[in-house]
Amino acid sequence: MSSHKHHEHLTTIKEAISKTNNLNEDEKSQSVKIVEEWFLEDRASGTLKQELLKISLYFEELFSELGIK
Repeated sequence: MSSHKHHEHLTTIKEAISKTNNLNEDEKSQSVKIVEEWFLEDRASGTLKQELLKISLYFEELFSELGIK
């Protein structure tokens, strides 16, 4: 999944959390925090991949084998 598509999914989830009546305000706050952490982790992962690719193209193969795009 592209980072942009991943971001779209996380944004959609955050919007759904804020609109639901199935969670109290504390649960909504905690849930949004977790979604935001996932987004930050994804960005960090992309940065890590770019830095590793500067070292060796091997990492492209490794990420492919691991299913990381």
